[in-house]
Amino acid sequence: MAKVRDRTEDFKDAVRQTAISSGYDESKLAAILANFIIHKPRQRSPFTRAALKTLESIGALEQFMLKHRKDYVDLHRTTEQERDSIEHEVSAFIKACQEQIDILKNSINDEEANSKGWLGIRDKSNADTIAHKHGVVLSLTERLHSVTAQFDKLRAIRFQDAISRAMPRRKFNRITNSSSADTSKSNNLELREPDQFQPEPLKVQQQLLDDETRALQVELTSMLDAVQETETKMVEMSALNHLMSTHVLQQAQQIEQLYEQAVEATTNVELGNKELSQAIQRNSSSRTFLLLFLFVLTFSILFLDWYS
Repeated sequence: MAKVRDRTEDFKDAVRQTAISSGYDESKLAAILANFIIHKPRQRSPFTRAALKTLESIGALEQFMLKHRKDYVDLHRTTEQERDSIEHEVSAFIKACQEQIDILKNSINDEEANSKGWLGIRDKSNADTIAHKHGVVLSLTERLHSVTAQFDKLRAIRFQDAISRAMPRRKFNRITNSSSADTSKSNNLELREPDQFQPEPLKVQQQLLDDETRALQVELTSMLDAVQETETKMVEMSALNHLMSTHVLQQAQQIEQLYEQAVEATTNVELGNKELSQAIQRNSSSRTFLLLFLFVLTFSILFLDWYS
C-alpha cells in the first residue's frame, strides 16, 4: 500500500504564488489570513442594541436597589424624605425601562405588519425572527417584573413599619387624653371646696369654662384620631395602588403569552387547512382512479364474454 503524503504545504505555496501573480503583496496576504483567524464582530441590529441597552438599564436598577436596600428599610439610617427620594428614583427607573420595552414591542408590531404581503400572507422567512424578538421582549418583561417584585417587598416592609408606628401612637394619645381628663376632674373636685365660699355667679362661670375646656379636649381628640386614621388609610391606599400596578404588569405578560398562543394557533389552523385541501385532492383523485378501474374492468369482462 502506497504511503499517504501530506501536500498541504505545497497547496499553500501554490496559492501564495497565484496570489502574488494576481497582484497581492505580503501585507495583503497577511491581512487576509488574519481575517480568517480572527473574525470581525458581527454588526448588531438596532433591535439587538436596544434590547441590550434595556437589559443594562434593568441591571443598573437592580444594583441601585441592592445598594440602597438598607437605607430604604432601616428607619434609623435615613429620613422619610430620603426614602421618598429613593422610591421616586426607583419608580423613574422602572418607568424608563417599561417605556423602552414598549418601544421594542412597537417595533416588532411594525415589522410584523410590514412582513405581510398585499393579500395578508405572512412571509415565512421572517416569522422565526419575529418570534425570537417576541421571546426577547418577554424575557426583558419577566426580568423587570422580578426586580419590581423585590421592590414591592421593600415597600411592603416600609408600609408595615409605618402602620405599626401609627397604631401605638393612637393608643398612647387615647391613654394620655383619658389621664388628662381624670386629672382635670380631680382638679375640679379640689377646686370646688374653696369655690363653695365664692358667690354663685363665679361658680356658674367657672363651670361653663370647665365644660368648654372638656368639649374642646374631646373635639381635638376626635380630630387627632380622624387625622391618624386618614394617614393610615392613605398609606394602605398607596400600597394597594402599587400592588395594582404590579398586577397590571402581570396581566400584560399574560396578554403577551395569549397573543403568542393565538399566533401559534393561527399557524396551526393554516397548516390544517392545507392538509385538508391536500386530503380532498387525494380523495378526488382516488375516486377518479377507482371509477376508471371499474369501467375498464367492466369493459374487459364484457369483451371477454363477447369474445368467448
